Amino acid sequence: MLRVGFIGLGVMGGPMALNVLKGGHPLTVFDVNPAAVAKLTKAGAKSAASPREVGAASDVVVTMLPEPKHVEEVVLGKNGVAEGLPKGGVIIDMSTIDPRTSQRVGAELKKRGLHMVDSPVGKTSEHAETGTLTLMVGGEPEIIEKVKPVLDRMGNETYYCGGPGMGHAMKTTNNLLATAIMVVNTEALAIGVKSGLTLELMLKVMKTTMAWNNQLAVAMPKKAFIGDDSPGFMVKLAAKDVRLACELAEAQGFEALAGRATQKTLERAIAKGFGERDTAALMRIREDELGIKVRPAAPSETKSA
Repeated sequence: MLRVGFIGLGVMGGPMALNVLKGGHPLTVFDVNPAAVAKLTKAGAKSAASPREVGAASDVVVTMLPEPKHVEEVVLGKNGVAEGLPKGGVIIDMSTIDPRTSQRVGAELKKRGLHMVDSPVGKTSEHAETGTLTLMVGGEPEIIEKVKPVLDRMGNETYYCGGPGMGHAMKTTNNLLATAIMVVNTEALAIGVKSGLTLELMLKVMKTTMAWNNQLAVAMPKKAFIGDDSPGFMVKLAAKDVRLACELAEAQGFEALAGRATQKTLERAIAKGFGERDTAALMRIREDELGIKVRPAAPSETKSA
């Protein structure tokens, strides 16, 4: 069994790490949140005082972090994973970051005799718990094969996207589209209700047209349509993902018009105090702005902090 380290035990990372542990891999964990660490150590993992200690105890280290800067700091910074990980060790970055950062970090690791695989994930925290995430993998095929037993504990659908950074390119593209669809859904449904239509009628009609999408079919009935904006895919993370996609587009020489409009909507939600709520909160914001109810009120509407 490979010795595995896991850094970043949040809504997604925590259950992913638990599944690695359940697979029999000796696990060492680190997170800035002591409660998240305690949950894993109670299940049988060991805790470390720094990313460097995680590296020293591991053959493979998984990172699941919020921003590109956090990945660089945790992997390459002082007391970072790279200072402890033995030669030939592998870092699997499962964060959602831009491919350029991923490639830069991977190149630096290669100079140190280490390897990097990028494997951001798709689906939800429910799938993280059941080990049925979609994995978008980039890197050298032989290194990916080496860490496959670890990846297989977290996902059941794996797509090889190409060389280093290509998993992150796929995830950035995916999240731009998924989030833009969510934003437009909330806007369109709010306009419809304000005009006198019902949610039930709009969904019936949209099922028969090109307007239909999986946000309407799957995600929104589970969250937005029942007034549940408890943290899943948080607004602040969606805003970060869309920003990275827009920056990637602009670095390639074209303007991401729809992306920037989506980002503006998310930033408005953050300014209203919904940054740490699920993107389902966008439906609530539209309702509040127009003085309507698109969906039935939840038993207790969650107020943002």
